[in-house]
Amino acid sequence: MTVKLALLGAGRIGQVHAHAISGIREATLVAVADPLETAASAVAHKYNCQVASIDEIAGMEGLNGVLICTPTNTHADLIERFARLGKAVFCEKPVDLDLQRVKTCLEVVREAGTPLMLGFNRRFDPHFAAVRKAVVDGRVGTVEQVSITSRDPGLPPFEYIDVSGGIFRDMTIHDFDIARFLLGEEVASVQATASVLVDPRVAEHDDFDTVTVVMTTADGKQCTIQNSRRAAYGYDQRLEVFGSTGMLTAENQRPVSIELANSDGFTRPQLHDFFMTRYMDAYAAEIRAFVDTILEGTIASPSGEDGLLALALAEAAIKSAKEGRKVQMSEIH
Repeated sequence: MTVKLALLGAGRIGQVHAHAISGIREATLVAVADPLETAASAVAHKYNCQVASIDEIAGMEGLNGVLICTPTNTHADLIERFARLGKAVFCEKPVDLDLQRVKTCLEVVREAGTPLMLGFNRRFDPHFAAVRKAVVDGRVGTVEQVSITSRDPGLPPFEYIDVSGGIFRDMTIHDFDIARFLLGEEVASVQATASVLVDPRVAEHDDFDTVTVVMTTADGKQCTIQNSRRAAYGYDQRLEVFGSTGMLTAENQRPVSIELANSDGFTRPQLHDFFMTRYMDAYAAEIRAFVDTILEGTIASPSGEDGLLALALAEAAIKSAKEGRKVQMSEIH
């Protein structure tokens, strides 16, 4: 069987997913839709598929699934539309910026009985995935603390900040998902602090650029997340899992993993400076997993429910930062 897929959105991330599909023998990209005709045409030419409207894609015979890479405010409607058509859906996070809208959307998906996979690509990073496997295998005993560091090289455009939902919903949400992935149980409380330290204009856009989150499970397990929109040394992506019998770490990655030792000391190349290059393997692996979900009829993971729970943690962090107190997740759900 060849899995036939359509791409909704031919922007930066859509192009990455189109490339990933081209590397999967059992899958083919049959159509691409984008309001910007030049973007759609470029993808169609490169990957030998047709340019079509979303309406035309919805009417295609034999289509197995769609990848939604459109603006966030279109995600929920498109998920519902294609779920009702019986198509498997891969959607970039989040489903929506509003928790209630996400819940409504997921109910439609449940009624349709079709797979919905959310684009939390970091679960598929080979380094993070290896840490997760070691945790599941009991290599560090009982997990007690998780520490996640995620810092961008620089601020995104302010036009993006305005529609992103803010740093907690846009950036930290990946770390909320990884925290759940590694803790092995749900978070009970969230305490967050947030500042504007990188650029004072961020405050004018009702956002923060520097945040720290401390989360605790019902059993007392702890997770700390640190985010910044500025890291002068590159794209800083690290995590650590501390358990009763040991510790696991996933270190920063570099385009070239070498080290020079001479009279000046020990020198290594700079880090990746962009999430597209740092997580290229993860993007390929998640699309491979989506195709396998269709081929094997397995449950999609990360699921829409994973997206809902990560967004709930973001909402709790926002509430905590604004009110200066610890927030119980029971206040959010």
